[in-house]
Amino acid sequence: MLLKTRTRSLVLAAALGLLALPAPAQDFKDAPFFADQVKDKKLPPLAERIPKAPIVVDAAGQYGGDIVTLVPRPRDIRYISTFTYTRLVGYDRNLQLQPDLLEKLENEDDRVFTFTLRPGHRWSDGSPFTTEDFRYYWEDVAQNADLSPAGPPEFMMVDGKPPRFEILDERTLRFTWDKPNPRFLPQLAGALDPGIYRASAYLKQFHAKYADKAALDEKAKQQKLKSWAALHNRLDDMKEQTNPALPTLMPWRVVTAAPANRFIFERNPYYHRIDRQGQQLPYVDRLIMDVSASGLFAAKANAGELDLLFRGLSMSDIPVLKEGEKAKGYTTLLWPYARGTELALYPNLNTVDPVWRQLNRDIRFRRALSLGIDRKTLNNALLFGLGTEGNNTIVAESPLFSQDLRTTNADYNPGEASRLLDEIGLTKRNGAGIRLLPDGRELEIIVETDGESSLVVDGLTLIGEFWREIGVRLFVKPQDRTVLRNRSYAGLTVMVAAPGLDNAIPTVIMPPTELAPMRQDNYTWPKWGQFVETKGKNGEQVDIPEAQRLLDLYTTWMNTGNRDVQRDAWNEMLRNHAENQWSIGTISGALQPIVMRNGLQGLPAKALYSWEPTAMIGIYRPDEIFWNKAAGKEARR
Repeated sequence: MLLKTRTRSLVLAAALGLLALPAPAQDFKDAPFFADQVKDKKLPPLAERIPKAPIVVDAAGQYGGDIVTLVPRPRDIRYISTFTYTRLVGYDRNLQLQPDLLEKLENEDDRVFTFTLRPGHRWSDGSPFTTEDFRYYWEDVAQNADLSPAGPPEFMMVDGKPPRFEILDERTLRFTWDKPNPRFLPQLAGALDPGIYRASAYLKQFHAKYADKAALDEKAKQQKLKSWAALHNRLDDMKEQTNPALPTLMPWRVVTAAPANRFIFERNPYYHRIDRQGQQLPYVDRLIMDVSASGLFAAKANAGELDLLFRGLSMSDIPVLKEGEKAKGYTTLLWPYARGTELALYPNLNTVDPVWRQLNRDIRFRRALSLGIDRKTLNNALLFGLGTEGNNTIVAESPLFSQDLRTTNADYNPGEASRLLDEIGLTKRNGAGIRLLPDGRELEIIVETDGESSLVVDGLTLIGEFWREIGVRLFVKPQDRTVLRNRSYAGLTVMVAAPGLDNAIPTVIMPPTELAPMRQDNYTWPKWGQFVETKGKNGEQVDIPEAQRLLDLYTTWMNTGNRDVQRDAWNEMLRNHAENQWSIGTISGALQPIVMRNGLQGLPAKALYSWEPTAMIGIYRPDEIFWNKAAGKEARR
């Protein structure tokens, strides 16, 4: 890999452990899965299907077999686009950005990005993957008011202005902004692919610019859709995986149309990665997703009914999973979940209740509640004592970590907690020892949660016992997640319990969006987030200096391509959170169980699991998972 890291420029080329290509075409070894199609000339030979500059990975697996997994509902097949992790540019296991679909990327000061595509790269239907697919997206989708009423995606706008888009040739394109856009590459590498390209050869037949609009409107009407645009958007479905006819660049392509209880994904004959033996990835021929009630996932794994499972399992399932390993022939990998905390309390600084608003905004109150939590007891009760106690912050594996981020104001000190509450003026108590608010109400904090995590609900029960010692009552109110979010957005919640930071292993190049009051889905400052997201049309302007400082630091990070300046912004934002206790963390480091049938190989025995930035298991390359034929454990057809 060629990598220049300077303030002025960055060049990334030849990604993901690129090795020398197998020289002559006869060194390529095609999958037996395609033998009949090649023989019948329905497919060209492998040497003609892969790009002229494929990624060559340092792996040596074996072709064949299926992998059976589970999803709780048909719509969840869409997560394949996350965990198979095929991106223009993506993270490697060291969280370094590398080209993937791109052959080369040139980055000048986070303002000018020049992409070079792999020569001869094709979509799964054999159509060429070229700069026309980017032009089609940018001009005919993102800027078409019928298809994209909101216009281009927000991460591609800087100061309200889109980039200058240029096609240099069939393989080279460029995005140019007047100011830095350091979010651009991390967004492309995210768990949700923003998809700034489209399968244009397929989709043009459904676009009014290239086909007869009246005929398209009639076709839409037949499918009970309002217009050609609705038809196009239904078929242009890179994320949801509901259109088997839509070409893909992922390792497997869906071949099953809904409704169904079993969805089959077959290997992509034009996939762009090969191994050092000249075998095209993925190794496994088919990925099969069976629909099952989520409450049965652990039991089905215990019964040996699947080959690979991670999403839908939690730490509480580990005893059941371990119990069935020997009898049913599988192994349960235990990966640390890289999340800020398993249970965070979010005091709503924008709540409409004036008494609670004043309390939640008082740093002494937030610190008192933090000091009143016995995290060691929580750790032993909920994480078998294996977790890390402390704030909602990043984990030790992040290069930005320092120990004080986890421990500041996070020890158990009920005496100091009571002193702080007294200092605020909450000295009056009722007969049960519960403090009284200034207006005479009990200091009873209604903590709302979506109720989906038993750990969160069980943890709140314990926290209620700890807080009673300092004169605070806690009432748990579980409810539907949509209802909870709407209540939060309206300022009706006083406090919410939910998991902590999604990305707890950030590097300096990743945007510190979660740390700034700029998103309404943060339960601490929903109305401040609304104000930023709607550019002042809704919500409330930030009116606490320490919180405004977070916004200023985010702006600093956004307006530079200098990594040292960005690192300083990250560090100050992290310290700001530890000192101000905007959310109250408890314990982190839950273990994510990953069930693998014996004989299935390719995942590390231990690694970090997260949504961002690992895309669940995505950065560990599931296309390299294979069945060890020597073990005689190939999956059933």
